[in-house]
Amino acid sequence: MGRTANEWAQKPPLPETHYVDSLVYTDEGIFEEEKERIFAKTWMLACHESELPEPNDYRTYQHPAGVNLIVVRGEDDGVRSFYNVCPHRGNTILYSPSGNAKRMTCIFHAWSFDAQGNCVGLPREKAGYCSGDDCSITRKDLGLRAVKTQVGYGGFVYVNLDDECGPLEDHIGPALDTIIEQIDTEPLEVFSYHRAVVDTNYKLWHDTNSEFYHDYLHVHNRLTSMKQEGYFERKMIPFPNGHAEVGSQEVHYEAYEGGKGRAEAGFPGVEGNPWSLIDLFPGYSYNLRASVLRVDSQIPLGPNKTIVEYRSLGLKSDTEEQRSQRVKDNLVIWGPFGRNLHEDLLAVHGQGRAIPNGSRYVLHAREEDSTIHDEVGMRHFYAEWSKRMGRPAGDPMQELEATGSART
Repeated sequence: MGRTANEWAQKPPLPETHYVDSLVYTDEGIFEEEKERIFAKTWMLACHESELPEPNDYRTYQHPAGVNLIVVRGEDDGVRSFYNVCPHRGNTILYSPSGNAKRMTCIFHAWSFDAQGNCVGLPREKAGYCSGDDCSITRKDLGLRAVKTQVGYGGFVYVNLDDECGPLEDHIGPALDTIIEQIDTEPLEVFSYHRAVVDTNYKLWHDTNSEFYHDYLHVHNRLTSMKQEGYFERKMIPFPNGHAEVGSQEVHYEAYEGGKGRAEAGFPGVEGNPWSLIDLFPGYSYNLRASVLRVDSQIPLGPNKTIVEYRSLGLKSDTEEQRSQRVKDNLVIWGPFGRNLHEDLLAVHGQGRAIPNGSRYVLHAREEDSTIHDEVGMRHFYAEWSKRMGRPAGDPMQELEATGSART
């Protein structure tokens, strides 16, 4: 029997760790706090080093905290990041999403900067700032705003707006240990990039990667994984800082009509057709298959609009035949237009459409001893979210106590 409006609005008869208030997905004020308390203080994945192959190659990055960055490779081969804003009058410096610029020059007054953030060009410098030997301001005072940048964990470029942040290694911790040999032994290279704008909250997309009860959504997964031995015994493994891993499984691609094994092009230390998925807080996933590493990253634009970037990678040393196999597998199975992703996108789009118009509480209550259909991954994520936000996800209008710990 359906519930009345009053019954629908009641908190679920569950521990507060097992549900979230839908306001965490829809409230504009909460999103603004996320920008300040999470995005501006967390290591965020900006791009991959192979997207900057040559000195002075750059990419711009729309940081979720609301600032635009330049990520650039210097002539010393170092990768650095800066605010994409001229210190003169606040104009955007680079408008193209990628390119090569030995001198990054602002179109407004032709001030220019090198790949280390130094001001190296200032038209009529002496006439404007110097009188005789007296200079009120010099080029060394006009460098770009630098951003903490580290490259690692498969060659990905991570940035942090917080000058006082700890190292990337402290944030990642042991979360990627089970795949580090595969992704860090040889240089990787992005061979496919896709960018989608989805009308949904970024956490809803991340939730989908944090539980596999939704495998019923995927015909391909039901045949190649769910019906195979050992599927239901796999564990969801939580790590510090909100990260989690889905236990690996051998995937039987041949169980899908027209499918076959996918081991022709692999990664170091990979045998057969295993699959591993690691979710990194607040919105990234390393999805490693036999022939393709797909890394998804999110750029939240608002409570109900998210950019999702999909990067598929192989080994930089691939032969023509190996790369061809990876490209084919990416197109047919695991890439943005493969067997699964369109179904995931339809699901989170449906949530983004419905939750703001009637849902009050969202349940994360399945318990199956932390195995594959347990929703422990989402509970773990929202425990971290609550700690950083200073408010419990199940009652987000309530401030946490001075201890900083969520009520459980």
